[in-house]
Amino acid sequence: MELKTSNQEEWSLVIHPQRAWWDLHLGDLWRYRDLVWMFVWRDFVAYYKQTILGPLWYLVQPIMTTGVFTIIFGNIAQLSTDGLPPFLFYLAGNTVWGYFSASLTSTSTTFTSNAAILGKVYFPRLAIPISVVISNIISFAIRLGVFLGFLIYYVAVGVNVSITWWALSLPLLILIMAGLGLGMGIIVSSLTTKYRDLQQLIGFGVQLMMYATPVIYPISTVQGNWQWLVLANPMTPVVEVFRLAFLGVSSLSPLYLLYSLGATLVILMIGILIFNRVEATFMDTV
Repeated sequence: MELKTSNQEEWSLVIHPQRAWWDLHLGDLWRYRDLVWMFVWRDFVAYYKQTILGPLWYLVQPIMTTGVFTIIFGNIAQLSTDGLPPFLFYLAGNTVWGYFSASLTSTSTTFTSNAAILGKVYFPRLAIPISVVISNIISFAIRLGVFLGFLIYYVAVGVNVSITWWALSLPLLILIMAGLGLGMGIIVSSLTTKYRDLQQLIGFGVQLMMYATPVIYPISTVQGNWQWLVLANPMTPVVEVFRLAFLGVSSLSPLYLLYSLGATLVILMIGILIFNRVEATFMDTV
């Protein structure tokens, strides 16, 4: 008996099987924080390592996408932009939506894309999707810099836009986008370990969700029975508050941001619980 106790005391970490839904071991994420940062570096550097433009794609993508939106929705369809320059209006929406959609689509493949390493060594499985969300913050910062550059240009040429005090809410907006992307992404990732066809729908689903978000139109143009669908989308207040913060125009009360925060916490908690439950057996189905 003494020998058994002696041997147990030599171990610095004892791994036990998860027995309950609430057995999350979130403290392990802090102990493995160095690994999280290694994953962040891998995601940011390796993604464009074998491309011609490299990280310049972070600049090219939002500008090209915004240009297409300006031509199609601004010039051809002539959708309202609440009096804002169409290019600036669409670039603001793309800046926010780009971070959320990238976080969602990247975390949705956590198990299937990393099955080789997950089946060989122990570490907190949440470290991978969290590192994806953090690495996408770097790309968001670049996109934000592009947006602010064009904003300064439009202000210099006399366009009536203004930065408001709501710009101070930017860290909260980032947290909401990160939480939503992480929560929804790990829910999809957990389900795709058994139902692979769901992975085929994620790209299509993200695109449909964009049209239910005021990225290419202001919420003031949504009337009647469709307005509830747009307002039920937790990303709607985020986009609207971002425009209010940096362009000074919004058709939605900033108080709706509380709804986004509450929905984010619920979705994130559900996602972590499902992810925690699936990770114990995912190697049998992935």
